[in-house]
Amino acid sequence: MARPTEKRRSALAIHGVLIAYTVIALFPIIVILINSVKSRRAIFGDPLALPTPSTFSLEGFVTVIRRSEFEIYFANSMIVTLAALFLVLICGAMAAWALSEYEFPGNTFLAIYLALGIMIPIRLGTISILRLSVDLGIVNTLWSLILVYTAQGLPLAVFLLSEFMRQIPRELKDAARCDGVSEYKIFRRIVLPLTRPIMATVAVFTMIPIWNDLWFPLILAPGEDTRTITLGVQQFIGQYVTDWNAVLASLTLAMVPILALYLIFSRQLIRGLTSGAVK
Repeated sequence: MARPTEKRRSALAIHGVLIAYTVIALFPIIVILINSVKSRRAIFGDPLALPTPSTFSLEGFVTVIRRSEFEIYFANSMIVTLAALFLVLICGAMAAWALSEYEFPGNTFLAIYLALGIMIPIRLGTISILRLSVDLGIVNTLWSLILVYTAQGLPLAVFLLSEFMRQIPRELKDAARCDGVSEYKIFRRIVLPLTRPIMATVAVFTMIPIWNDLWFPLILAPGEDTRTITLGVQQFIGQYVTDWNAVLASLTLAMVPILALYLIFSRQLIRGLTSGAVK
């Protein structure tokens, strides 16, 4: 009887830790959501209280729509995020396929070189990136952000995808080659469908930093027509006065794509994170 009791206690302890971590992680999001639909006085009066009929207010959302070009900021963020995500997944998958499947001079060196991109923050090269963008004439354009975010996401994408592709049975690929299938079709029809779980994982890990980034939009694309959501929210934050209703409403609207992505890819994401854990 001792062993089942110990296992039960261990399971309860693990679940208790996970629940506590979940509450801590979700607490800031819940605070933002409940305060985004409250009046300014109610926010400062009791920020943890739920909205009531007397404190419920949508003035923050009205301010965001009327006083800012939120639809432009949202569209810019979507364009930059989806374009960079597409390039990261396609280029990362092709690079990972080459590194994991073929032996060529410099294979190991190239893999190590790409791995360094995970260890060294891209923000250390901000000045060089800005100079390069000026020379190319792409400052204050969405292309500057797309290219930077693609370079930022490729090292992790190549690392994860190459490790996953090495686990694909060689018999599948060799059988296709014996049937005269080209390398391109093997990659497109065999490898890519099998890597969907890890592709979803890479997509989530790539999209969230891009969507939430403020550094590069502020430096490379601060113009009114190229602002992203994170940069657009800053106009409601002043040196002396901050419109918290508008800030919280903007943050609430900015959460929608991330939540939608998680709901769509949650199953594939979990499969990708746990792949290889069970034989």
